[in-house]
Amino acid sequence: MNKEPFVITVGRQFGSGGRELGKALAEALEIEYYDKELLVESAKLAGVNPEYFEKKDERFPTFLQGLFSFSMGVTPMCYYTGTSSITDDGLYKSISDFLLKTSKEKSFVVVGRSADYILRDHPRCVNIFVHAPLEECVKRIMGRNDAIDEAKASAIAKKTNKWRAEYYNFFTDKQWGDAKSYDLTLDSSIMSMENNVELIKEYLRLRGIL
Repeated sequence: MNKEPFVITVGRQFGSGGRELGKALAEALEIEYYDKELLVESAKLAGVNPEYFEKKDERFPTFLQGLFSFSMGVTPMCYYTGTSSITDDGLYKSISDFLLKTSKEKSFVVVGRSADYILRDHPRCVNIFVHAPLEECVKRIMGRNDAIDEAKASAIAKKTNKWRAEYYNFFTDKQWGDAKSYDLTLDSSIMSMENNVELIKEYLRLRGIL
């Protein structure tokens, strides 16, 4: 494997299996995987309780909901650590700082958090977006017990996708889920997860990443 670090970013619709694909890719390629782990590491850099990062993870900035503004330097959900508080833009900056620093040191797969935009200048970054028909997402959501019936699973998927799109579209100059924003877009329902991994690995080989 090439010694130069590379990064695979995975954007995903809720319930499409993007997280599962990211984990499988990281395992197959024997590299690091960041999802919720990213929040913990970024929180360490910011000196903030990771639970706060989790509450605001991939949510639309609160100041745009008519509450506060970045210029005021505060938000209603500020988490006080004893020495400092953090705003929406501070949260984003902490995640960005961690990704930019780590991308120079080692290869990894990262899910969500507009990582494709943060790492847009990385010469060996491959950006993937995972989607699936709503009915397939609903099946996956119910299969992992995130909802008790189809109606609730569908509502959760639509609401979460709305949050993710608003977050991504605000912090980038691209559109969440738009094929132009990614190197590969993948309907995860067409093939098995194992075959999806093999497809991406072949793409990486053809790109000269592996």
